[in-house]
Amino acid sequence: MESIYPEQVGNIEFDPKIDDINFKICNSESVFQYYNFSKGFQYKGEKFEILKKWEEIKSLNVEKKGLNGYITIRFLVNCEGDAGLFRVQQMDVNYKPISFDNGIKELLLNFVKSLNGWVIALDNDVKVNYYQYLTFLIKDGIVKEILP
Repeated sequence: MESIYPEQVGNIEFDPKIDDINFKICNSESVFQYYNFSKGFQYKGEKFEILKKWEEIKSLNVEKKGLNGYITIRFLVNCEGDAGLFRVQQMDVNYKPISFDNGIKELLLNFVKSLNGWVIALDNDVKVNYYQYLTFLIKDGIVKEILP
């Protein structure tokens, strides 16, 4: 019997309305979750390099009193180290769904899309796709921390 549930919780399905049609997904049966890696963060220079890149643009972030919560951007890194299928989740400090203004959401989404140092992952010497995410802690409209 064919299951109606995805193989992994949270699989991202291609959506032609928002996804780049040129983004290549390699063997779609071989997709790893971020928790499958013993090494942890899969970026050249690790989190330090992402924080360094954030320093270059963080001045574009605008303070807005009372705008607090989290914005998580989850995406797929393919076997060539390219990222795509970006999805945004927005939550308040109690992890309840909210909508931040488009300014901060677009700033963070464009920032994540600009990152180009994703490591090519291997499973038994075969290049694989994998999910990755970044979560931004927002306090009064300003990014205070980038997780994980």
